[in-house]
Amino acid sequence: MSLAPDVLTQATAALTVAIRLALAVFLGGMVGYEREASHRPAGLRTHILVALGSALIMLVSIFIFEVFQGYASVDPGRIAAQVVSGIGFLGAGTIMREGLTIRGLTTAASLWVVAGIGLAAGAGYYLGAILTAVAALAVLVILSRVEHRFIAKSTLQIMELVVRDKPGMLGRIGSVLGNFNINIRNVQMSQRPDALLDIELQLLMPTVVDLTQLTQDLMAVEGVVSIRHEG
Repeated sequence: MSLAPDVLTQATAALTVAIRLALAVFLGGMVGYEREASHRPAGLRTHILVALGSALIMLVSIFIFEVFQGYASVDPGRIAAQVVSGIGFLGAGTIMREGLTIRGLTTAASLWVVAGIGLAAGAGYYLGAILTAVAALAVLVILSRVEHRFIAKSTLQIMELVVRDKPGMLGRIGSVLGNFNINIRNVQMSQRPDALLDIELQLLMPTVVDLTQLTQDLMAVEGVVSIRHEG
């Protein structure tokens, strides 16, 4: 006994929806796993939910278009387009400022890409969704290793020193910083009533600097009273 045509159609439609949602979950999970393994604020579950929700929104857009086609002017991309702008609010929650350093931009970008992957999966654009997920993983994993190995990273940090008001103090401090390949970007000095100077330095500092050793070397400079650094 054969199934009625409408039953077969419904079964095919249900299978298509299931495949698209499952693909969104799988591809979003691939990117999310890398973020989770890197101990980022948005990890496996967040990326899966973003991809899944984006896929569902695209499916709903297509469903509404098919239902009202011929009865009203419906743009199937209008609802889905809101995902692109809306995901920005979620991505902003992963961005954190630590001193002068901004962290979380890569994770925010990965959430945005995962939203696109979910939309592609929901629209049935399987090739685009899969290739984008593979490319995103390559960027996050392979390029991350290239950056750590070949690109010397630096961060902006603030260092505050209290020193005795003596000639050549800034030069001696600058010599110590130069030994650690640290560049001074900005200097602010203010006189204190107790014959001391407050010096605030904005430094471009390599991430591999030994802060303990740097502090010891600066404190060894005659006239340096105290040191405090942020970042």
